[in-house]
Amino acid sequence: MTALIDRPAAPENSERPETTRTLTVPHRKRRRRSWIHVVLVPVALLFSVPFVQMFLTSLTPESEINTFPPSFIPSRLTLDGYAKLFAESDILLWLGNSIIVSVIGIASHIVLCSLAGYGFARLRFAGRSASFLMIIATIMIPTQLLMVPTYVMFARVGIIDTLGAAIVPWLASVFGIFLMRQFFLSLPAELEEAALLDGCSRFGTFWRIIFPLARPALATLAIFTLLGSWNDLVWPLIAINDPHAFTVQLGITNFQGARRTDWSLLMASNVIATLPLIVFFVFAQRQFIATMTFSGVKG
Repeated sequence: MTALIDRPAAPENSERPETTRTLTVPHRKRRRRSWIHVVLVPVALLFSVPFVQMFLTSLTPESEINTFPPSFIPSRLTLDGYAKLFAESDILLWLGNSIIVSVIGIASHIVLCSLAGYGFARLRFAGRSASFLMIIATIMIPTQLLMVPTYVMFARVGIIDTLGAAIVPWLASVFGIFLMRQFFLSLPAELEEAALLDGCSRFGTFWRIIFPLARPALATLAIFTLLGSWNDLVWPLIAINDPHAFTVQLGITNFQGARRTDWSLLMASNVIATLPLIVFFVFAQRQFIATMTFSGVKG
């Protein structure tokens, strides 16, 4: 009886602190995330106000847009702005040209920038560091200084006033090379060493192992390339004068400058020009966030 009475209950008491510890840590993390969401949701709503106003203005009658004080929500909705846009402009042609420029730019960035970034991250050759620093140094050159020599070079090649003048500048970029290099540096080198020991070539290792792992970085690169090529206006405005080669931004600018300001038509054109960017980002946002959290832009 004494043995049974004096038996310590240590295991039962020792398990309780561990159980409470494992339960409180996720609870704290959940509480922190809830506070972050409380701050981020109003900020997101604030940033969405201009887009909502642009969409509502595109559906507002023209007589109601110029009233004072202006109303945020129209009394009635109309599609007159969209009807005028499709009837009086070549918006579908401009959208097609912008899609061609963006698709070629994204595909070229994915191929060329990933190959260049992998070369600077993994291959050892003479002058690798100096070459990479020279490429990064070109970011400090103002774009305006490059427009005149680029225009002269394109004129000699014969692609001025063609869609090629808008495509060639987006075939590759310094930012894309830098982003892919930083991502490849964050991957463990043991993956490539194991593949090379198994007899896989260097390009085969890149294509079969490294390239599939780079999907988050490639999605991020595709988002930035799409934003830049789709919204590019200054260079097409200089290099393209043929209406059949207008991109959507250049076409809207020339179309609006040739007549009085029709705000419902202008807002309708902006909605159509912005919608593809929003749709693309919705599908690629998870990969974009994964790149920022996994590799970032660390050296």
